[in-house]
Amino acid sequence: VAYLVIFHILFVLFVWTYWKSVFTLPVQPDKKFHVSYADQERYENEERPEVQRQILAELARKLPVYTRTGTGGIRFCDRCQLIKPDRCHHCSVCAMCVLKMDHHCPWVNNCIGFSNYKFFLLFLAYSLLYCLYIAATVFKYFIKYWTVSCEIWFLFHLLFNLFLSLVLCCFSLQGELTNGRSKFHILFLLFVAIMFFVSLMFLFGYHCWLVSRNRSTL
Repeated sequence: VAYLVIFHILFVLFVWTYWKSVFTLPVQPDKKFHVSYADQERYENEERPEVQRQILAELARKLPVYTRTGTGGIRFCDRCQLIKPDRCHHCSVCAMCVLKMDHHCPWVNNCIGFSNYKFFLLFLAYSLLYCLYIAATVFKYFIKYWTVSCEIWFLFHLLFNLFLSLVLCCFSLQGELTNGRSKFHILFLLFVAIMFFVSLMFLFGYHCWLVSRNRSTL
């Protein structure tokens, strides 16, 4: 019972942080960073690059903007028509400028930035603990599997039991390993848990290092 309680607590936290990472909308810069229509016309009608830089510098004089381009100019988004705040980047997938954008994550189909970076880090942490807990609780059954039977031909059954394993393994852990199907449920579950654990460990460690250095992926 204690194993099931811990398992479902980690599972709920895992699903909740994933949900928040997916459905928390990215935050755009404040309206004060947007260029007015008159200033936009003045900027676009000017053909000299040095004058354009002067116009942007004049517009950004009263804004809390410190990051500059490689040439020392103000960071300006032509598509969103706004002066980019520090660590703001334009996402081509979301078609918008995202405040404190870290990256666009295909696994959550969302931009990771100011609004959901906390949930993304928690999602990585709970995923890491979730995989570690599954691997730790299944490991003794994996050892028992190899001590009970070591027939190599059972490996070919994995292709046929691939989709059934994740559904049925939770109901076969507490019983004896009496058939080949239950044995390979455990073998497959341990392999997947360790594989994701190793991958998430490097990814979570990298983002923790970025947070400790006050940096982002971009």
